[in-house]
Amino acid sequence: MRELLPVIGSSVFFDLLKSILLLLILLIARTVLVRWIKGNQTLTIDAKRRWIVTARNSMVLGLFVGLVVIWAHELEAFAVSLVALAATVVLATKELILCWSGAALRVGGGVYGVGDRIQLGTYRGVVLEYDVFATKLLEIGPGQTSHLYTGRTVVFPNSLLFGNPLIKESPSQEYGLYVLSVPLQSTDDWQAAEQALLNAAKVECASFMDQMGRQMKLLEQRNLLEAPSPEPRITIQLPEAGRIHLVLRFPAPDRGRSRVEQAILRRYLIAVRP
Repeated sequence: MRELLPVIGSSVFFDLLKSILLLLILLIARTVLVRWIKGNQTLTIDAKRRWIVTARNSMVLGLFVGLVVIWAHELEAFAVSLVALAATVVLATKELILCWSGAALRVGGGVYGVGDRIQLGTYRGVVLEYDVFATKLLEIGPGQTSHLYTGRTVVFPNSLLFGNPLIKESPSQEYGLYVLSVPLQSTDDWQAAEQALLNAAKVECASFMDQMGRQMKLLEQRNLLEAPSPEPRITIQLPEAGRIHLVLRFPAPDRGRSRVEQAILRRYLIAVRP
């Protein structure tokens, strides 16, 4: 019993107690906060998911900061040894540090958030959640041109943000401009196909052209840039000998892009059917 007294009275023991108490307080606070968010009927499903992810990440950050404060004096005593240890840890945990740096880039730059549709390298989907290590997506595919949910989830490390360009397909706007490519043979009547595709796009996009025009005006005023015309347009590409691509740029609601694209294609195919 007497041998245990010095251990109990040591600063390490009290720091350990403080750390456990901090962890318990944060866990209780997170549980209460998550239950309150889930029970709040005034929030949408996306807003609830966003707040729950934010609450969890805030608790992790609070725990990290609290542990640093609690154990600061102990760390100071081993500062000299930690310098050599840190160099070894950096080499051994390079990928982990890149993940943390990627998380800092995401937060600091506001790169993306829960509910955004992004493409990073070969990964493409809607952001479900993220933390300091990785980001989880609800996959969209198949391929880079389809807009259907595959039902699979994709998890990629945040370190990929430093080596791959990020494309944000849903820039927090109700409407957007999208591209659809229709391949033809050089022997086909491409002029008739071009007119049929353009007519199909105009018919399917007519119901929201006014709203799209107003959004483009707001975008122009906000960014001091000349916004592109929302009218459907077609450009012609020659990817290889004997091939012609009609590239249609068309407006569509951000959450109805696939529906509009399919409607345009179906109307076009009916129009060019012999």
